[in-house]
Amino acid sequence: MSTPKNTTPEPLQGDDVNAEGVPLEEILPEISFEQQRFAARPPMVRPRATRHRGGRDASPLTPPFEADGRNHAYVEWLEGQSMLHDATTVARQLAGSHQMWANPFAAPDPRAALQTASVWFTAYPLSMINEPGQSFLGALGSEALWEAFEQVGIDAVHTGPVKLAGGVTGWKPTPSVDGHFDRISMAMDPVFGTEAEFREMCENASKHGGTIIDDIIPAHTGKGADFRLATLNYRDYPGIYHMIDIPEHAWHLLPEVPVGEDSVNLDPMHERALAEAGFIIGEMQRVIFYEPGVKETNWSCTPEVYDHKGVKRRWVYLHYFKEGQPSINWLDPTFAGMRLVMGDALHSLLDLGSGGLRLDANGFLGVEKSTDQAAAWSEGHPLSQAANQLIGSMVRKVGGFTFQEMNLGMDDIRNTSAVGPDLSYDFVTRPAYQYAMATGDSEFLRLTLREAAATGIDQASLVHALQNHDELTYELVHFANNHKDETYHLDGKDWTGADMSEHIRETMRQKLTGNAGPYNAVFTQNGIACTTASIITATLGITDFDEITDADVKRIMQAHLLLCMYNAWQPGVFALSGWDLVGALPVPREQVKQLVSTGDTRWLERGAYDLLGSNPEAESSSSGMPRARCLYGSLPEQLGNQNSFASRLAQILKIRKRNGIASAALVDVPEVAHKSLLVLVNKLEIGATQVTVLNFGAEKIQGRVQSHKIPAGRVFDLSARRKVDNVDDLGGFHVSLPPFGGMALIVREPTA
Repeated sequence: MSTPKNTTPEPLQGDDVNAEGVPLEEILPEISFEQQRFAARPPMVRPRATRHRGGRDASPLTPPFEADGRNHAYVEWLEGQSMLHDATTVARQLAGSHQMWANPFAAPDPRAALQTASVWFTAYPLSMINEPGQSFLGALGSEALWEAFEQVGIDAVHTGPVKLAGGVTGWKPTPSVDGHFDRISMAMDPVFGTEAEFREMCENASKHGGTIIDDIIPAHTGKGADFRLATLNYRDYPGIYHMIDIPEHAWHLLPEVPVGEDSVNLDPMHERALAEAGFIIGEMQRVIFYEPGVKETNWSCTPEVYDHKGVKRRWVYLHYFKEGQPSINWLDPTFAGMRLVMGDALHSLLDLGSGGLRLDANGFLGVEKSTDQAAAWSEGHPLSQAANQLIGSMVRKVGGFTFQEMNLGMDDIRNTSAVGPDLSYDFVTRPAYQYAMATGDSEFLRLTLREAAATGIDQASLVHALQNHDELTYELVHFANNHKDETYHLDGKDWTGADMSEHIRETMRQKLTGNAGPYNAVFTQNGIACTTASIITATLGITDFDEITDADVKRIMQAHLLLCMYNAWQPGVFALSGWDLVGALPVPREQVKQLVSTGDTRWLERGAYDLLGSNPEAESSSSGMPRARCLYGSLPEQLGNQNSFASRLAQILKIRKRNGIASAALVDVPEVAHKSLLVLVNKLEIGATQVTVLNFGAEKIQGRVQSHKIPAGRVFDLSARRKVDNVDDLGGFHVSLPPFGGMALIVREPTA
C-alpha cells in the first residue's frame, strides 16, 4: 500500500451561516482524517486455517500402567501430549514454504499493528456468562457480539489464555495454578470450546473488520508433559527449562519434599547453599509473588524421580512466577525451549487464524550469574531482547503482530520494543492515571508522561488499558528500582524515585482500600485488587455498594468515560474489558472465600458478567465465578440508549477513529493552572495539531491551555464540531470543563 501525501483539509470559507444561524467558519467540516491517511484501504485479510497437527486426543484414556519413567508406554504417552512434539510437527510443515518470506520482519512497527487493530476488548474466559450450552469461544465468535462490538467501535478481541493449562501428575491432569497462564498444550481447553470454534471466531471477526489476538508465554510452561519428560531426562526435554540435575552426593543440600507433593520451594538458606556449591546462580533481582513460607525464592526442587533409564534423579528448577510455572531456557544447546515457543506461535497464527499474539512474561528470558556477589542478573538482560526479536520477527514474518504485557521499567520497555514486540502494555502511565483519578491531581501523571517521552517511549507503541484480569499494578518499577536514587519534584517537594514511589503507593492504599474502599483489597506487593468502577466509587466517597443511587451511577459513569477519553484520545491502542463495558463492581469476599484464601485477592475483581444479556437467570459463569453487580447493563440495552456508557463510549471512539488519533505522536504535556487538568498535545499523521484536555476533578473548571507546540489558528471541538476559541500569541486558549469532563480539540491553522 503506497503512502498518501500529507494533506491539509480545505480551509473554511465564507461568512454564510447554517440553519441554526451559526457561521459556517465556526463549524468543523465533515472530513475524515482516517480516509485521507488511508484512502481506499482494502479490507483486512486473515490467514485461513490450513494446517492441522493431526488427530491427537486431548483427553486420552488412562492406561493401566505405572506412571513411571521406567514404563516406556508412559514416556511415549507423555511425548504425544507435549508441546515440543507439536512444535516440531508444525515446523516441519512450514519449512521451505514461500509464506515464510512474504513480509518484512526485522523492525517492530507499532503503527502497522494499529492499522490492523487499535481498539481491543480484553476477554477473561472464567468470567463471561454465555447462553446456556454455549462455550466461551462460541460466545466470543457470535454474530450478535461482533455486531455490538462494531457499533461500539471495537475492532479486536484478545481472548486471554484458552489452551490447556495446569499440569500432569501421573496420567491425570491437574488444574491451573495461575488463571491458565501455565500452558501445557497447544490444544484448546474443552472448558472454553474447540479449535473449530476458535477458527470460526477468527473468520467471523474478519467479516466485521476485526482481529483475534491470542497468547503465547515465552517465559514458562505449566508442569505438563514437557516438564515431566524433562524430569525423566528424556531426549531434549531437560533443555526446555532452567533445570539442574543435582548429583546424589549433594542431595543433602536439598530440602525434603513433603509426601504427596512433586516439588518444594527453596528457602533462602538452601538457595544460598546450592549457589555456594556452584549448582545454581542463586538469588534473583526480585521474587515475584513473594509469600513467606510459600515462595521465598525463585527456585524449587523435586523429590527423587526415576528417569527413562531407571536412574534416580533430583532436579532444581527456576520459576520466576509460581512453583507450577517452570521457566524456559532460551540459551540451551538444544534450543528446545525456543523451538517450543516458535511452534506455538506459528500454530496460533497459521493454523488457528489469529492476527496477533500477546507475549506474556517476556521480560524474563535471560538470566546470568552476577560477578560481584549481588543478585543474579535477570531483568533487562540482553538475551531477553534477543529472544524477543526472534519471536517478534517470526510473527511479523507471517503477517502478525505482537505485544508484551510485562511490568518493566521504562528503559527496559524501550529497549525491548526497539527490536522485539510491536506494542507494549502501558504499565508506564496506567498507575499514574489511576492515581490522578483517586486524588483529583494530574501532577504525577504529567511527570510520568514527560519521563516516558524523555526515555524515548512512543505513546503510539503502548496498549492503554482500563481494567484487566490483574490488579491495579503500582510497583512503579521505573522509579522504585531503575531510577530509585534520582530526584523528582512532586507535591511541592523533591523526592528520590524510591521515596516518591512509596508515597504514591501509600496514598493509593489510603484512598482506595480500607475504610475508603472496603470492597477493594491489597494484592501482595504488586498493587490493589479492584475494578475500574470501584476505583471511582472509592474516589467519590462511596463505601457501601448498597447505598449507590441512580445519581451516583451517573457520576461513576462520567468518571469512567473520562478514563476512556484519557486512554482513547492519545496515540496507541485503547483496550477495555467486559468489566468496564458493564460497569462491574468487585464481588463480596464471602462469595470467593476459597479462591482468596491463599492471598490472591484478584478474584474479587473477576466477577462474572453477561455482555449480551443472554442468560439473565445465571448466578455465575460456567466456570463458577459468581455474577458481579453491574451498573450499566448489557450491551444491547446500552446501545438502545444514547445516554448509556456504551453509546457514549462509541462517540469517543468515533472521534478517535475519524481523526487518526491512534497513530498520532505525543509532542507535549504542558504545565496547567488547575491541578486536576491534563493537556496532551498530539501531532496527527496529516500534520494537524490535536489537543486532548481532561478534568480529573469532581468540580467544574475554567482552564487555560498553553503550549509552544500549539500553532496559531482556530480551535474546534471534535465532538460538537464547533469553534471553541482562537489560539493567542502565547500559544494558548481557554476551555471550560464539567466535573470529570474532557474535550478532543483540533487546531485549524490559518491559510497563507
